[in-house]
Amino acid sequence: MKFDFKEEDLIIKPYKTPGPVYVRKQKGLFQKIRRYTGVIFVLLFALLPWVNYQGKQAILLDIGKQQFHFFGITLFPQDFTLLAWFLIIAAFLLFFITTWLGRIWCGYLCPQTVWAFTYIWIEEKIEGTRNQRMRLDKASMTAGKVAKKLLKHAIWLALSFLTATTFITYFVPATSLYAGLLELEWSALVTFWVIFFTLCTYGNAGWIREKMCIYFCPYSRFQSAMFDQDTLLVAYDKKRGENRGARRRKDNHKQLGLGDCVDCNLCVEVCPAGIDIRNGLQYECINCGACIDACDQTMDKFGYAKGLISYTSENALARKKSPVLRPKILGYGSLSICFVILMGITMHSRVPVEVSVLRDRNVLFRTNYLDEVENSYQLKLINKSQQPQVYQLNVLGVDNVKSSLTEPIEVAAGEMLSVPVTLTVARENIKYKVTNLQFVIQAENNADIHLLKETRFYSD
Repeated sequence: MKFDFKEEDLIIKPYKTPGPVYVRKQKGLFQKIRRYTGVIFVLLFALLPWVNYQGKQAILLDIGKQQFHFFGITLFPQDFTLLAWFLIIAAFLLFFITTWLGRIWCGYLCPQTVWAFTYIWIEEKIEGTRNQRMRLDKASMTAGKVAKKLLKHAIWLALSFLTATTFITYFVPATSLYAGLLELEWSALVTFWVIFFTLCTYGNAGWIREKMCIYFCPYSRFQSAMFDQDTLLVAYDKKRGENRGARRRKDNHKQLGLGDCVDCNLCVEVCPAGIDIRNGLQYECINCGACIDACDQTMDKFGYAKGLISYTSENALARKKSPVLRPKILGYGSLSICFVILMGITMHSRVPVEVSVLRDRNVLFRTNYLDEVENSYQLKLINKSQQPQVYQLNVLGVDNVKSSLTEPIEVAAGEMLSVPVTLTVARENIKYKVTNLQFVIQAENNADIHLLKETRFYSD
């Protein structure tokens, strides 16, 4: 048997023609929701580093000092369990939201989407509508075209720089960062990261855009594992829309054998990913709802019912019942609530002081001139609160023990302090060669801050 193949038949074609996606401006309910949520998200992102709490920046991830400040809470590497709880909760919330509402995060709150739409808006204000931008890119290079391109990219870079510096203020105090910028005194490390995030924002939101979501984002790849036939997603009602075709508004499309889809192609033109939602469920779709608003406006003009493209599910499209509460949603939701409760219990039981007791490794014990037994220790105290603390040290387990510490221990906020301590006990008060005892650390101004640390006292 002979097969006649052409060379072009062996070429694997991409999901769409290569080249930039020219997004058409679209208004409507879902785009209004997306814009408002995006504005709130950007304002929170920009303003939170300037919020002070108890005289300090409320949110500061100080990697150099290994201290993460969240309003009144300071986390240290020793608090890794809280980070583990947070990541577990985030994972189960991701499963819960995705199973229920699909890629709603991608369409409305993902920074890539928010910044990409912002850059598209800037592009539209400078270069014009979708058709004008397409014509401008095809036109020969003129002074007007160069001016528009330079202005656009200059604004993109300025916004990218502002985004990068805002992001860095979560790791470097905002006041010192911008003071260093004005005085040109940034360190090499800060300069590197600002330039790095400026270029990343400029490239992702300005140039890569939908390719970031399609080719790089892992969420778009594994989301299908969390979908089921009742997951809410943006979908085209094929039964109602086909056969698609152009017609006049006054035509009776049923007599012409046509469905409700007028094949205006607006759903493709407004899609930031450049896909045709009428081709079925596609992982490239970010559920932004732009095609829904475009289609609803067209249906309105032709006097058809809205919802040809809508937030729906596979079962709903097949005219089957879609239960709101189903086992997967109940399971993910219940686990999320349980882990939130466990994290809350962990945080409530957390004592804002860390103490470690190290014995003198050179000698187990020694005898002084009064024939009393001495043991030496090294106390390491970490004040995890954002206020200076004064601690009292007591010892339990041995009668009439004397400590070399005669004054309370003062520890600044977030400071780690090493304190040498020598315990002295008369021989008549020692019953065993190895005695278990406890160091009790108590904050003077807060009875709830206290900690017990066990150690041993050695004698002959």
